[in-house]
Amino acid sequence: MSDTVDLSPAGLPALYQALLAKATRHTTFYEGQTVVWHHWGQRRPGRLPLVMLHGGSGSWTHWIRNIDALLAQGFELWLPDLPGFGDSDPPATGADADAMLAPLRAGMVQLGLLPCQLMGFSFGGMTAAMLTAAYPDAVERLVLVGAPAMGVVPEKQFSLKGWRHLSDPAEQLEMHRYNLGALMLWDAAKIDDQALALHQHNVLRDRLPRRRLANTDILAQSLPQIACPVAAIYGAYDALYKSYMPALEHKYRAVTPQLQAFVRVPDSGHWVQYEQPDAFLATLLPLLAS
Repeated sequence: MSDTVDLSPAGLPALYQALLAKATRHTTFYEGQTVVWHHWGQRRPGRLPLVMLHGGSGSWTHWIRNIDALLAQGFELWLPDLPGFGDSDPPATGADADAMLAPLRAGMVQLGLLPCQLMGFSFGGMTAAMLTAAYPDAVERLVLVGAPAMGVVPEKQFSLKGWRHLSDPAEQLEMHRYNLGALMLWDAAKIDDQALALHQHNVLRDRLPRRRLANTDILAQSLPQIACPVAAIYGAYDALYKSYMPALEHKYRAVTPQLQAFVRVPDSGHWVQYEQPDAFLATLLPLLAS
């Protein structure tokens, strides 16, 4: 493995290049700011578009190992870079999930995506639930993947290492490897060149460093307001919760009137859809079809 990662588009992994080549890029607008969306697949009669929100300090590439499999199942996919991440502008006002709801719904209106099935990972799951609660006409089914902000963890269950102060690219890369292992991936063998390149590319483009809502119980507050079916998927060893997984499931069942399922995927951590893409797909498909 090389000591540096080429972060130019040509230096990103082959799967990234292949997916980007067959995507259609769209830009939506809200209060003078832009949100960039990537689109794959075609609308089919009787099927809703599937909108997929990535996690914090991420981009659409958080779903990179799931796109082809979902396309093979006939889904039409719309993946935005959330405001302040990836290629999208920061929100015009605010710097957390609550500032993203109106720009995202405006984009969904502009692109003709209402109603949709909505799936969010981590910070994107929290955002998806807040959006669904605020705009119930927008979403007919909600799937939360590794979502924080349920109010069941008394203190942070992981710690990350700083890297911006380091001038040596090799030292930076080791910090990224550590952070992927501390938060995102349970199996260290899954921290491959692709995961490192995507993670480094994403965190460099995070313009919202002071987000705080993920450390509250805002998701637990939002779920009782949601009338559409809700499903929750977590890696069995998600670093956000660790030994608090039973408490997490109990909280979901207590506050989510329309809870369809709470599923723990074996042998996976927080970034479950990357670490175990086949098991994730096998879990997800029945939830979207029911």
